[in-house]
Amino acid sequence: MIKIGEHPLTLDDFNNILYNKEKIKIDPKALEKVQSNFNFLDKYCKGKVIYGINTGLGPMAQYRIDDKDCIQLQYNTIRSHSSGTGNPIPDIYVKSAMIVRLNNFLKGYSGIHPEVVELLKNLINKDIYPLIPEHGGVGASGDLVQLAHLALVLIGEGEVSFQGEILPTKTVFAQNNIHPVKMHLREGLSLINGTSVMTGIGLINSILAKNLLNWAILASAMINEIAVSFDDHFSKELNNVKLHEGQIKVSEIFRIILKSSKLIRKREDHFFNNHISDYLLKEKVQEYYSLRCVPQILGPVYDTIENTEKILINEVNSVSDNPIIDSENNNVYHGGNFHGDYVSLEMDKLKIAITKLSMLCERQLNYLLNDKLNNKLPPFINLGKLGLNFGMQGIQFTATSTVAENQTLSFPMYIHSIPNNNDNQDIVSMGTNASLITKQIIENSYQVITIELIAILQAIDYLKIEDKLSGYSKTTFTNLRKIIPKFKEDSPRYKDIQNVKNFLMEYKLEF
Repeated sequence: MIKIGEHPLTLDDFNNILYNKEKIKIDPKALEKVQSNFNFLDKYCKGKVIYGINTGLGPMAQYRIDDKDCIQLQYNTIRSHSSGTGNPIPDIYVKSAMIVRLNNFLKGYSGIHPEVVELLKNLINKDIYPLIPEHGGVGASGDLVQLAHLALVLIGEGEVSFQGEILPTKTVFAQNNIHPVKMHLREGLSLINGTSVMTGIGLINSILAKNLLNWAILASAMINEIAVSFDDHFSKELNNVKLHEGQIKVSEIFRIILKSSKLIRKREDHFFNNHISDYLLKEKVQEYYSLRCVPQILGPVYDTIENTEKILINEVNSVSDNPIIDSENNNVYHGGNFHGDYVSLEMDKLKIAITKLSMLCERQLNYLLNDKLNNKLPPFINLGKLGLNFGMQGIQFTATSTVAENQTLSFPMYIHSIPNNNDNQDIVSMGTNASLITKQIIENSYQVITIELIAILQAIDYLKIEDKLSGYSKTTFTNLRKIIPKFKEDSPRYKDIQNVKNFLMEYKLEF
């Protein structure tokens, strides 16, 4: 059980809930705070004009709502904003968003009734996920549209994903003896205000990006083994004089991976300690940039992922509602904590970094497939008959086109504001779009590195160097060869690519 409510959630907590299937429980002190905050608002709002309780929303806030209609206002808020379109957001991302929303409410600044948090907890633990479409949020009052679809389920309407099926909420609630929440004061507005969807998606992006980076470092190390590279470009001495944490860390991981390799050479043994009189040197003095500059290229990716994680965890443990119900100071504060700029900017930075990672993978793949560059492998690592067979020629097209898509998708959403809502929302974050596009780029990049790793396997088999690989490289070679055996003859590879990609996304690689 993961207890949430009193202490800040961490990325490890999300890992345990999302991937290790840990259940959650609410800290009793946090539940008491939610109840106390609700009780305060119930008394405080009498005779006052408070946004979203007895006023319309957005530019309609100038209209005061009669007391008899205030509860209906909350239902109207949810139903009217449940207008998303596009593909459903996958279950695990919805679950992440639900955890973020629950943690937000448990801070005790939203004035909602405790039954809301209890129901959210139960849905998370029972793996009942609201059907939330991808399109709709502009990230200004947070994820208004996407969160409305979550709220729609909490009031017993809409649809859910349950046990692999899309079913009416009422049906699943009846099967599981679950009762929808009732509106009390401001539950409707509070449920749809906030950055929980963009943040929930962003957290999984961060988890998958960190794992992808580790695979990219490992693939880069294995290519250096295939190229029989020199070790000075990832040495501590060279990289530690460049004062960037990411570069230093990536080079350190490189050294950990390649410590037991019998293929990596020392420059002094070839160029320093031997007298060389040839005018034209037969072997390259330095490797291509895609092999030699990995710490400098992936170092910024490492730093970006680390900063993204920090910002997202801050967002998870913040309050992104509006207005803020502050029972400690006996006041209600109106503002814009639901604005998603922090998340949007981090997602844009992350997607640019991951796109660069995919570009590195594609260049390394091209090195392996182009015999004129590597001077040791057949064209396209064709292990069959040249001309009759094609090796990895067709697969390369997929990698190249996927990287090109990443490059186009890397246009920032953070600066792509379009005013709407009668110009009430005159500058918006587009944070939800940014998170979803980053999700796509990360998935694309797993496809690209999958193809690169398949090429690496073929190269290792052709050169017969399996026994000279480092321990990390040999284990990876063995694991992946169980999924895709060595091939000479031409046959469709799309299922192999998908199977290897699934393995890479699910296997948590650590050094």
